[in-house]
Amino acid sequence: MSEQRTVTVQTIDHGDVTIPEPSWCADSHDHQPEALCDIGHRGPEHRVEFYGYELSRAMLVQDPFVVHSDRSIGALVEMGELARALTPGELDELAAVLVDYAGTLRRLARQLSVLKAGEGQ
Repeated sequence: MSEQRTVTVQTIDHGDVTIPEPSWCADSHDHQPEALCDIGHRGPEHRVEFYGYELSRAMLVQDPFVVHSDRSIGALVEMGELARALTPGELDELAAVLVDYAGTLRRLARQLSVLKAGEGQ
């Protein structure tokens, strides 16, 4: 069995803190020091764009030290802004992009299910 990864993060309220690092985390944790409750894990971004507009991004997230919220693994989904009149062809293209992205979200959901099932162990 492999040893669990850890990362040391500088915080403004607890100094250097070493925390477990999930295998799915893609965050480098090398940004400015922040409060311990603001430190979290972020997986790779799954983005979709259409004609240069960002439609959505999704990623696995976990905020293990958050005070007033759920600390378990979840998926963060942000929806972008597309406000433009489309031709019939462009609308068909957009539908195809969204169908493809739906597959990405389904794969992310399956990954999240596996990770959540392992949380209780």
